[in-house]
Amino acid sequence: MVSGVLRMRQKLTRQMSIFSVTMRHDIGKELAAFSEILDATPKMLDLVYADLTRVARKDTGRKGMTAEQVLRCVALKQYRNLSYEELAFHLEDSKSFRAFARMEMGQYPSSSSLQENIKPLSEETWEAVHVCLMQYALEAGIENGRKVRIDSTVVESNIHDPSDSTLLWDGIRVITRWLEEGHALAPRPDYRYCDHCRVVKKRLMVVLNAKKEEDRVSAYRDMTQYAGKVVGYAKEAIPVLQAYQATGLGDMMIAMNLATQLKRAVGLLEKVINQTERRVFRNEKVPVADKVVSFFEDHTDIIVKKRRDTQFGHKIFLTGGKSNLILDCLIANGNPADSDQYIPMLERHKKTFSKVPRQVSADGGFASKDNLTAAKELEVKDAVFAKKRGLSVIDMAKSSWVYKKLRNFRAGIEANISTLKRAFGLDRCTWKGWEGFKQYVWSSIFAYNMQIIARIKLDAG
Repeated sequence: MVSGVLRMRQKLTRQMSIFSVTMRHDIGKELAAFSEILDATPKMLDLVYADLTRVARKDTGRKGMTAEQVLRCVALKQYRNLSYEELAFHLEDSKSFRAFARMEMGQYPSSSSLQENIKPLSEETWEAVHVCLMQYALEAGIENGRKVRIDSTVVESNIHDPSDSTLLWDGIRVITRWLEEGHALAPRPDYRYCDHCRVVKKRLMVVLNAKKEEDRVSAYRDMTQYAGKVVGYAKEAIPVLQAYQATGLGDMMIAMNLATQLKRAVGLLEKVINQTERRVFRNEKVPVADKVVSFFEDHTDIIVKKRRDTQFGHKIFLTGGKSNLILDCLIANGNPADSDQYIPMLERHKKTFSKVPRQVSADGGFASKDNLTAAKELEVKDAVFAKKRGLSVIDMAKSSWVYKKLRNFRAGIEANISTLKRAFGLDRCTWKGWEGFKQYVWSSIFAYNMQIIARIKLDAG
């Protein structure tokens, strides 16, 4: 099987045709610069290839996309902020895109094939690819990591605005659908369920449109009762599906998968029922740790910033350089305080660039006396915060002039974050699951950094 892996999956695309398209448009010129960067960092392909060959492929059928094609396709996808369907179209329609992705004659990957090849690239691989890109920038003299700025932002999960009523509805309709699929697979007397979706949707409309509070509470009470019944149906169905025996292995795998999905869904729906009863019926304030905000992206955190709207997603911490490159990213679980991540970000920077920055400018949320002391102990010469928070200028920087320069320098990362969100889709993650979230963030940062380096090279050349 191992020999099959080596035979069927390749790292590099074979030599391209001498008739490959010449890039004349600005986007084409940037893609040509992308190619130069990728060709100069072959270690990236080793990392991608290792992920792609982690699972053995069959030794028959198509060879599959090469590691080089996969990395170039994901660069295209995030660089132009495309969906998989749009990427598949452009790889068929555009000579420039095909030339950059190094597609062979007659090779037209579908959207599902592109997703199948891109999704195996893990967060660890993307971080390692990012380090390779930073080493390239360091060796090319584009960035030295000596003057940096730190800030945080929120990337939203791909969920609708959560409410107890819509979460109850999501849980009931999804579990009912899986129960129906399971019953079609294993129609047994001890596998019983009832479809309450129609009546529950009516109650949902009452909750959303009720003018009187007692009507709304009454509809909520009915919804929680039906939700409890659906939980009971699922708990009876899970052992039946787990014990299901069939002549075909495929049907048994489907039954086991349904049982796993139902088990997870039951746990979430029970939490939603609990938080609804506490909040609506007993007027309790439910702690954030006990809340469920999505039935599908249950990893989503509730992020509340002062004087701002509540956001649902994850907080990320970014380190930017004077070249406008994003030098590092830390994706946090939960809602940690900015000040708690200041020193970890400096230590991560030291791991990538072999030394801490000489000058650091951070948002006011990172400011604390302990952070300033720790930064000085790490031999950061000027550690400036946008808001003083009781700290003196002379303790942070060697002069007021340096303090003002670094404080103004920090503001530049706001523009970098804005570009990431507007042009590279980092305002909202569209990939599924916690692992998918981290992969999406890193791949967007990778494409952004590629564009920054490409433009610097084009301006210099």
